[in-house]
Amino acid sequence: MSIIAVGISVLMACTPKIAKQDKVEAVKNESEMDKFISELMSKMTLEEKIGQLNLLTGGDAVTGTTVNSNIEQKIKNGQVGGFFSLTTPAKIRKTQEIAVNETRLKIPLIFGLDVIHGYKTTFPIPLGLSCSWDMDLIYKTARMAAQEATADGLNWTFSPMVDVSRDPRWGRVSEGNGEDPFLGAEIAKAMVKGYQGDDLSKANTIMACVKHFALYGAGEAGRDYNTVDMSRNRMFNEYMLPYKAAVDAGVGSVMTSFNEIDGIPATANKWLVTDVLREQWGFKGFVVTDYTGINEMVDHGFGNLQQVSAKALNAGVDMDMVGEGFLTTLKSSYEQGKVSMGEINRACRLVLEAKYKLGLFEDPFKYCNEERARTEIYTRENLQFAREVATKSFVLLKNENVLPLKKQGTIALIGPLANTKENMPGTWSVSTDLSKAISVKEGLENTLGSKVKVNYAMGTNLLDDPEYQKRATMFGRDIPRDNRSKEIMLKEALSVARKSDVIVAAMGESSEMSGESSSRSDIRIPQNQQELLSELLKLGKPVVLVLFTGRPLDLSWEDKNVPAILNVWFGGSETGNAIADVLFGDVNPSGKLSMTFPQNVGQVPLYYNHKNTGRPLEGAWFQKFRSNYLDVSNDPLYPFGYGLSYSKFEISQPVLNNSVLRSGGKITVEANVKNAGIYDGEEVVQFYIRDMVGSVTRPVKELKGFKKIFLKAGEAKNVSFDITEETIKFYDSDLKFVAEPGDFKVFVGNSSSNVKEANFKFE
Repeated sequence: MSIIAVGISVLMACTPKIAKQDKVEAVKNESEMDKFISELMSKMTLEEKIGQLNLLTGGDAVTGTTVNSNIEQKIKNGQVGGFFSLTTPAKIRKTQEIAVNETRLKIPLIFGLDVIHGYKTTFPIPLGLSCSWDMDLIYKTARMAAQEATADGLNWTFSPMVDVSRDPRWGRVSEGNGEDPFLGAEIAKAMVKGYQGDDLSKANTIMACVKHFALYGAGEAGRDYNTVDMSRNRMFNEYMLPYKAAVDAGVGSVMTSFNEIDGIPATANKWLVTDVLREQWGFKGFVVTDYTGINEMVDHGFGNLQQVSAKALNAGVDMDMVGEGFLTTLKSSYEQGKVSMGEINRACRLVLEAKYKLGLFEDPFKYCNEERARTEIYTRENLQFAREVATKSFVLLKNENVLPLKKQGTIALIGPLANTKENMPGTWSVSTDLSKAISVKEGLENTLGSKVKVNYAMGTNLLDDPEYQKRATMFGRDIPRDNRSKEIMLKEALSVARKSDVIVAAMGESSEMSGESSSRSDIRIPQNQQELLSELLKLGKPVVLVLFTGRPLDLSWEDKNVPAILNVWFGGSETGNAIADVLFGDVNPSGKLSMTFPQNVGQVPLYYNHKNTGRPLEGAWFQKFRSNYLDVSNDPLYPFGYGLSYSKFEISQPVLNNSVLRSGGKITVEANVKNAGIYDGEEVVQFYIRDMVGSVTRPVKELKGFKKIFLKAGEAKNVSFDITEETIKFYDSDLKFVAEPGDFKVFVGNSSSNVKEANFKFE
């Protein structure tokens, strides 16, 4: 039975209830909050108000180059609003005691951390998790992460990261949900609801912070922190939906991005933070900068620290992360008339409101429960769930009758990623115990026991260049180098492979080859690993490439030469066990790509929902004076939505119950899905639409719905999707959200390229 089907009582304690909201009670509670905070602020000095806007780092998990000093005295002086990177009930209680016992107004602190894909129990990296296309599963990962994080003293997470990105060179694609705004929006809602539950004042819910607002994933050249420049029409139609979905889901806080928008850094962009976020979208929470985001505007050429701090506050930013620009300059800016008391009061009130909603004024120590820390973190039940989640994130990219493997004979396990616990959780797993992660070698041994002998050899180092390897294995993710010659290592690997029936090659990126500040200009598997793989293939034995990566890679050579490729991303705490589950058929893989894999880096950016040109390629590549390349086709290696199964699924032509959609009406699209294989399995049925003619040019295809269904071998089900006026709306040239009359196509299939179509009109 699925672990999800059994009683996860602790995990589900805060599942949102679908019930009629008591509006009277809500108004009463808000009135009480307003009264409480107004009375508190009437007692606060200017310095104390500014202090609430100051977020410092406790230093437990450094995620930047700056660390704050003289912390205890600053708390006593009322100069601190909150901390991040400080964990455990004991440390947090000690720090909170200073705030509530040794300051004039006894205002509690808020404590946050980058809880990105799990806390101690770690789930797959977000890009991998998004490939599950399973919103209930994703919701539960956030719920469990909140359960564990709050048990360790935290009440705020800097997640979800929902930046749309089409450039795999950017390392932080590993932390996001891929290239599609619709899928990203669905995940944003699930994550926010999972973290925040139905009541932020409960001790096992955590305030979410959607990031990075906005457009961080569109940096030029795929280089982290780089410039972004695009039209507002493209911004709203292709990038903004996931942020808005998080706001609509009630996210408590928003983090600004490092990049500029329309020439103005996001952290000082009033149009973005006030006009769009607050006024258009109705966001009621508080806005925090990214790590030293205010200070970094000096290097943008936007002014000195006092000037950029004032600009950030006036733009609508409420809290300054680490840089202390607010703390050190706002008083002077107020005295000089550069900022108003109204702006300071707004920011202070919003920070205090967050603390009130978390219940910190009622009980500042509600998250400091040593018993919860002992009993609710890294439990057997949590690990079992993490194992299941990992299996659902893996994407089978190729399989020429090699998988699933049989539990018999001997297996050669070869590669630099085969026996490293530390790299299994993936980047941004800042709180996990790396020593407890399950390596591929351990996972195979745990699953196979004495049934199958596993012969192991490293075969090659992660990278030939030792300095590059140092950069690629930071933060405790080291893979010890074998200083023997390449020839000796290869000879050993080939010897191990020759006496084995099947070769499992664990290769690709280390976990820190993706993530923040881990952009790559070459997105292939390192050459030395590819050379080893080539030699293994020459033996003529079945070879399975177990691919580790935090981004889409150029796998053109591997796809051509390797008979089976299973992309496991970085699967979290239980990676090794989950890999064994899938390799040996205990779990049928069901993951689908949330980001396109290019044929080579020269195609980047490459994404399914592109616009047509005035000279689109029609028919086979190559055609002169058409939009194509001389040396490679326009096609991706693996398209968005792609992923194989051990089963074969057949999806029928979609049937519409009406060919005309009218305002206020609905069309139902239905297709039959059959499992024509011999294995039970899950399929993701995907629904796309194309607007054939618009007042602005429209994409060739847009995801508008999906359903993940389970079918036994031979079973068939009908799957339906509804089309309403809302489904076909987009932002026009005036940024009005409109539905325009005209012709449309619908597509139903199991990837963005493998679809069948039908037509309708909107009148």
